Amino acid sequence: MLEGVLSAVFLVNIGQLVTLAGPARARVGVEMRELGLLRDAALLVEDGRVTAVGAYAELRSLTDSQTAVIDAGGHLVTPGFVDAHTHLVFAGNRAAEFEQRIAGATYQELAAAGGGIQSTVALTRAATEDELLVQARRHRDWMLRGGTTTLEAKSGYGLNRETELRMLRVIAQLAAEGPVRMVPTLLAAHTVPREMADRRGEYLAWIADELIPEVAGHNGNPRLARYCDVFCDDHAFTVAETRRVLESAKRYGLGLRIHAEQFRPGTGAALGAELGAATVDHLETVTTETLSHLKAAGVQPVLLPASVFCLGRSQYPPARQMIEMGLPVVVATDFNPGSSPAPSMLFSMALSCIAMRMLPSEALVAATVNAAYSLGLGDEVGSLEVGKAADFLVHECKDYRELAYNVAAPVRIRVFIAGVEVSQ
Repeated sequence: MLEGVLSAVFLVNIGQLVTLAGPARARVGVEMRELGLLRDAALLVEDGRVTAVGAYAELRSLTDSQTAVIDAGGHLVTPGFVDAHTHLVFAGNRAAEFEQRIAGATYQELAAAGGGIQSTVALTRAATEDELLVQARRHRDWMLRGGTTTLEAKSGYGLNRETELRMLRVIAQLAAEGPVRMVPTLLAAHTVPREMADRRGEYLAWIADELIPEVAGHNGNPRLARYCDVFCDDHAFTVAETRRVLESAKRYGLGLRIHAEQFRPGTGAALGAELGAATVDHLETVTTETLSHLKAAGVQPVLLPASVFCLGRSQYPPARQMIEMGLPVVVATDFNPGSSPAPSMLFSMALSCIAMRMLPSEALVAATVNAAYSLGLGDEVGSLEVGKAADFLVHECKDYRELAYNVAAPVRIRVFIAGVEVSQ
């Protein structure tokens, strides 16, 4: 429980309350349009959890003089956003490469020239744990102010034991201090470090045989990761290499996630289906056949439209096709220093609607309850239902469609985690 959690909080005068009440699983098809919307509603919270949802007149009898009353001012209230794909921890930035990309350099060209991920690796390796913590806390606060109350955070800018563990410890420290919930993911297979360029097999063996058991908590080590991720692409790891890492992760009890099909089809998504990955992320170039495999295997697609936008590309994932096929779509930021320096879930939702033709209701579901299920937290966060954590947002607007409509508006969201306001 967060420090300072009030025993009872009564949120009243809610114009629209998006509860996302529904089946106890990720939502698919037309379910992604069903928001469990209540009007002129109230929300009762006790000890950090939702205990009642409904009309004010019906709930007021459940309160007493010790209940703190919060007036939502007739505004929209939604669950807190769940960002299911971030690279939260890194040192420095890549503003210089941003300028180079605008001048015409491609992501692949920058990587081949020693930039891209490798440049962030060098800066991150040189940073102390305290320095990484300060910068990651700043990134976390950006997201928190934008309404993100739960997020997944990856390592992957260390590519050696010392720095990968340092990054995961920073994530653990942020999780311990709160208020944002953190889900840690090992991404040592982000790319091959420069010093191991001619020893790929040795690097992969180290990840699979040494690092994964350590971060999974074996042999007396503290458990530092809940998932393992691999960047499967032409300039990262092959499907065979990705298999080696993920099969090890699965043996040691880590959930699986994959960066796949970002630049070319056939780069890892089918493997995700075969191995039972929780998610396959990116999917800009995915084929219909592969989507059928993902659906059959129960894999959730995590779409990252801000990455497409920030790279200046035009091929977005086929979100409409995925929804029509019955896949439980997730939308996330992919916040990172290179391809997506965009920490705003609201911006990702707007892009989902404008560039991927998702309805505002579908984008909201993808950014909350579906994202929560993709992280194994669907019974805890992502919707405002009795028994779940009282993580909610009081928006400036009064209609859920305005969240994606008012693109990049300088809004001030009131953010509550476990019933406590954390945005002031």
